[in-house]
Amino acid sequence: MLTEQQIYIRDCLKEFVKPVRIERLIKDLGVTDRTQFVRDLNALEADGDIIFSKKDSVLSVDGAGLIKGEIVSASRNYSFLTPEGGGEDLYIPNEYCCDALPGDKVIVSRYLEEKGPCGRVRMVYRRGSRLVVGTVSRYRGKLELHADAAYRVPLEIVKNAAGAEEGDKVQAKVSLTKKGNDMVCSVLKIYGESECARVCADAIIDALGIPHEFSDTVKSSAEEINARGVTEEDMAGREDLRGMNIFTIDGADAKDLDDAICVRRTEQGFELSVHIADVSHYVRDESPLDLSALERGTSVYFADRVIPMYPEAISNGICSLNAHTDKLAFSAFLQFDRDGNLLDYRFAKTVIDSKVRGVYSEVNAILDGTASEEILEKYAPVREVIDDARELYHILQASADRRGTVHFTSTESLFTLDENGVCIGLRERDTGEAQEMIEQFMIAANIAAAMLARRAQLPFVYRVHESPNPEALDRVAQLFRVLGIDSTCLKQNPSPADVDSVLAQVKGQPYEEVVSNALLRAMAKARYDYNPLGHFGLALADYCHFTSPIRRYADTFIHRVLSAYLGGMSQAEIVRRFDGKATQAADLSSQYEVRAVTAERRTEDCYMAEYMSRFVGEEFEGTISSVLERGFFVRLANSAEGFVPYEDFPGDDFEYDGIATFRSPSTRRTFRVGDRVRVQVAAAKIATGKVTLRLTDEK
Repeated sequence: MLTEQQIYIRDCLKEFVKPVRIERLIKDLGVTDRTQFVRDLNALEADGDIIFSKKDSVLSVDGAGLIKGEIVSASRNYSFLTPEGGGEDLYIPNEYCCDALPGDKVIVSRYLEEKGPCGRVRMVYRRGSRLVVGTVSRYRGKLELHADAAYRVPLEIVKNAAGAEEGDKVQAKVSLTKKGNDMVCSVLKIYGESECARVCADAIIDALGIPHEFSDTVKSSAEEINARGVTEEDMAGREDLRGMNIFTIDGADAKDLDDAICVRRTEQGFELSVHIADVSHYVRDESPLDLSALERGTSVYFADRVIPMYPEAISNGICSLNAHTDKLAFSAFLQFDRDGNLLDYRFAKTVIDSKVRGVYSEVNAILDGTASEEILEKYAPVREVIDDARELYHILQASADRRGTVHFTSTESLFTLDENGVCIGLRERDTGEAQEMIEQFMIAANIAAAMLARRAQLPFVYRVHESPNPEALDRVAQLFRVLGIDSTCLKQNPSPADVDSVLAQVKGQPYEEVVSNALLRAMAKARYDYNPLGHFGLALADYCHFTSPIRRYADTFIHRVLSAYLGGMSQAEIVRRFDGKATQAADLSSQYEVRAVTAERRTEDCYMAEYMSRFVGEEFEGTISSVLERGFFVRLANSAEGFVPYEDFPGDDFEYDGIATFRSPSTRRTFRVGDRVRVQVAAAKIATGKVTLRLTDEK
């Protein structure tokens, strides 16, 4: 992370389009400490902001119009670079790669060829990992590795195969031959049979560099805290809420219960209290537990396991809000009128005792009137709270609708594994009223925490979701025109309500999910930031993540800042102590969130392929979810998605319109996004998580 002085130097250098001598800079900038100035320049070079050139000069990357980015893929004759600031990927011929490989951070100059924008690597300023995972195969008597990602050409396994055999999933180290033009590798680790989703998940975790083991120091620290339990000293000075009818609602298999609620009627309307596990009380700033959580950023959830951000002694032990147990909480008390307007809020450190360990499916049964006597008896202590909570939920939902919240249609897959970890069941995860109620209550608490931070001018980590990119929206609008959807409201600076109005048009239609996914892809990605940039999807000026400190580091950091504020620390001291850390927490939390989501999606693909492999040759009905030049994707009712390649289409004269349709001029047959088709499972490759389908109907 650059210092303020280094940022100042970087910004001054942007004025120069050509190399400038260091001595001139020292004179122009009034530098008094030459040694420190050179250190600052070295830091800028390490960050990819400048290039040292001949004659003791430096060149500004921005000033010279150069591009920072990452090599994201490599083939036999070329590589591709994704620019750091976004934009179109650049094609880089091998002769201009300068030994850069996928994962390397580079600086390139841009030029144009007939095939499009190209790049020439000027400098590799940060080497990436040379580790890669993939599947071993044999070709002409030699072993080679087919990498899962980034490398689009088989890598010959040289020097060391470590006993790997054809069909194994392995980890390998990539290198270039002495001539520097051929990529080869050597095997470091063998995971097992590649056609096993559990084995593939192990490889994906390593490939993405996700820490999945805790050090002895971290584990012993967590176990010591858990063994001590909640003491009288811990409870001193806290509000005692153990008499309130507070309870948790989570999935049946959840063990890290980090939020509980209570709703009470008031003269003005309702009081919602949201009680969050007080993780920051136990995990001290810069302790081994804290630093371990920082390098994880978030818990990662797979079909067969959870990689927790904190050891189980913390996440499932002392900090989990288990029923009938004294627990320390950080509580938000929110006062609403009968129209859902937030009248007032406050935060406090508390002691709670959850009266019921609620389960979503059971609460949904109560809400829809299908609960058994056993369930009704279990929830009797909080039944009045549930009824009041339901009423408040509908009021808050109506308020969010008036505000303009975007209602994306989201679907998650639910996997069932047998005792050996093999996927034997797949379906869409059910989402009922209880899940939506808790989500609305957590949003309310998050809003209040962000409002408090903004009002008190605290260094903070906000959850931001910026306005969608106009070019991306224009591409989506083209798709919608093909589907006959009115999207004129998306043309110029659309509001969240404009986006939601498009979704409302297709509510209940066959391509509702297709339209929702297309709009979602056009949106900016939600992330964390030091600045309150607003949340487009929720139509909010201030938002943060306060409610899940067991599984998100951003929430833990926010608790730490708010705890200091509630404890009476001055605003100036809070800024001094947490200002730099807020930027670090935001940047790393965003980075590791992307890593976790990538891992979760890749492993889900492998488990889907494992499940679908038992149905090779069988037929299903599905919906075309997206169309590409080489074929289209079909989503099945069980949530699996497969690809129908162009070469398998009946006939040979199909044309792609570049947006959403394949059309045959001779037969006038079309395949379009949203169409229902009947397909047969042609293949399911677990190692790559890819399902291949072929059309079976001629309608």
